[in-house]
Amino acid sequence: MAPPVVSSVSPNQGSTSGGTTVTVTGSGFTGVTNVRFGAKPATSYTVNSSTQITAVTPSGAGSVNVTVSTTQGTSGQVVLFTYVATPSLSSLSPNQGPVSGGTTVTLTGANLSGATAVQFGGVAASSFTVNSGTQITAVTPALAAGAAAVTVTTPGGTSNALTFTYVATPSLSSLSPNQGPVSGGTTVTLTGANFSGATAVQFGGVAASSFTVDSGTQITAVTPAHAAGAAAVTVTTPGGTSNGADPNAFFFYSAQPLLTFLAPPSGPTAGGTAVTLTGSGLLAATAVQFGGVAASSFTVDSGTQITAVAPAHAAGAAAVTVTTSAGTSNPVDYVYLNAPVLVSLVPDLGSTDTGTVVTLTGNDLTTATAVQFGALSASFTVVSPTQITAVVPTGPPGPVSVTVTTPAGTSNGLTYTRFAAPSI
Repeated sequence: MAPPVVSSVSPNQGSTSGGTTVTVTGSGFTGVTNVRFGAKPATSYTVNSSTQITAVTPSGAGSVNVTVSTTQGTSGQVVLFTYVATPSLSSLSPNQGPVSGGTTVTLTGANLSGATAVQFGGVAASSFTVNSGTQITAVTPALAAGAAAVTVTTPGGTSNALTFTYVATPSLSSLSPNQGPVSGGTTVTLTGANFSGATAVQFGGVAASSFTVDSGTQITAVTPAHAAGAAAVTVTTPGGTSNGADPNAFFFYSAQPLLTFLAPPSGPTAGGTAVTLTGSGLLAATAVQFGGVAASSFTVDSGTQITAVAPAHAAGAAAVTVTTSAGTSNPVDYVYLNAPVLVSLVPDLGSTDTGTVVTLTGNDLTTATAVQFGALSASFTVVSPTQITAVVPTGPPGPVSVTVTTPAGTSNGLTYTRFAAPSI
């Protein structure tokens, strides 16, 4: 009988530490006495048939010839089995990413050629490319948050494991405060989950002026300048970016309030005058002040109007301002007036016929709005803060009280007496 013939081995490579199960195919495998890998005998072998043997490789190195010996001799063909060094990993970059997967990771190590698998926590990489014997690029699969062992498998075996950390996606639950001026500078507390390792905080796509990660559930950020309106706030970590469409994740930028005029523009020092403030950006007003004194009360009628009750204040101009979350408005003067006082009336009597010109002397007469003789209004001219000239209206004979009215109130009364003209 002829000696055995070895035609192939499968697989034809394996670990240098041995232990690879190899199928040897050929003929004449009856009465097998030995299977060798180079000079070393197989750790074990089983003759499946006269044409097939299953053998377990011993340790070794390099490429060695596989031979089968029987009672009829030893095979003489050259059929090589190549020993491959076990792969090893030294680093991953990056070494963390989102639970949704999709992170491209560079694996660095040795003996990575011929890699047949890359796994993250026992789950196959979405894809991988062997760049060289020392580098593989792999895309992470989706996996639960936490540490995942990364390994590379080649014909030489499976590498040591390195840790890739899966990070949960951050989420926002509230902002405090949730509004501020378009100029930015508002310190906002962001509350949520999975904030550790945050790399960015954005307001409407604009990076926060600064931010501090206080804990895994809280970040303190300073708003950047931004146009008026709602701005989606997002937090980015190695786990991804939070959902900016969440209703809890909006910061509202407000234009600074602006005042254009007041009506009426003046009133008594005692306060109590209802003043209409007109301007823009007045919604959500938190304060209205007259010369630094809070209005007795105020109502926001719209974004362009506020009705405020003037507080008591000393006579003179008082700057009126409106404060909102966006800041404090420009000042518009409201003038506090002392009530008018009359001291003298010259002349203090005259004909019942109209036409007599009377000089009224007193104080705080500048803003006079009416001069009355009893119930009748007179035409008048303000000459100075202390003097008014008025034309006595026609009336019946007898005394009447003369008063001057200003936005600060109505003066004391002085007596003017009409007498009937003599008849012929």
